[in-house]
Amino acid sequence: MRIRSSLTGLALVAALLPLPAQALEIFACEPEWAALAQALAPEARISSATHAYQDPHYIEARPSLIARLRRADLAICSGASLEAGWLPALQQRAANPKVQPGRAGMLFAAEHVETIDQLDHVPFGAGDVHPEGNPHLHLDPERIRQVAAVLSERLGRADPEQAAQYRAAYLRWSLSWQQRMDKWRERAEPLRGRTLVVQHSTFDYFWRWLGLEVVADLEPKPGVPPTPGHLASLVEDVKAEQPLAIVHSWYQDPQSAQWLAQKTGLPVLALPSTTEPEQGIERLDQLFDHLLAQLLEQVDAG
Repeated sequence: MRIRSSLTGLALVAALLPLPAQALEIFACEPEWAALAQALAPEARISSATHAYQDPHYIEARPSLIARLRRADLAICSGASLEAGWLPALQQRAANPKVQPGRAGMLFAAEHVETIDQLDHVPFGAGDVHPEGNPHLHLDPERIRQVAAVLSERLGRADPEQAAQYRAAYLRWSLSWQQRMDKWRERAEPLRGRTLVVQHSTFDYFWRWLGLEVVADLEPKPGVPPTPGHLASLVEDVKAEQPLAIVHSWYQDPQSAQWLAQKTGLPVLALPSTTEPEQGIERLDQLFDHLLAQLLEQVDAG
């Protein structure tokens, strides 16, 4: 009887104790936003819908993604129509009111920075362009910091009891980020004024931040795969310009870049457009460190 009474008493005490806070569930459309959320909310449960070897424009609205979005307290995506081909379907099927358009739990990064290459009108046949501007804004360290400030505020709204901690985490992160930006600018000095051949506008924010110039694009129009005729038309101009390298993203087919490299003698540089933990690029600062190191290797090799 005494044992039963003791157990009953312990059960009553346990029932009166506050339940442990449930970890915040965060859904990121792309790995860069998962990495940013991890920096500001390390205790949260965070998942990314895409990875570095996928084109974020085109993914399948899989049941596993629907389930993750259904559980999410907060979702963060690039916006500017980058996810227009699959995110609306996820939102509809997940039926989670927290992460519907216009709600505080749905954060589109492009709505909180000034995007480049905005268009008032998209001409017919212009290719895969975004009138809201280039959505790959995470490759500009300055804009990353602007988004981080907004994300910190949204985290506090999703989890008010921890709002002060999220704000403090942002302030610490922002100070460290500024120090890193200063070092990146210093390291990048040999790149200023150099030229590149690229495939798509994925890295345009980064090129502008570094002072690099794009002299040719393997795509005849944005989002349109390279064609033999277009590639052939680039050969003489590229030979005359002698850019630093021909750059493509990890998720892009390298064949077009390799063909042009054979015709011009230029090196091909495959770069990650986002974080990839399996390759040792788990944090955003590691991504920028890696990108800079790869570009500077080409300068040294030249």
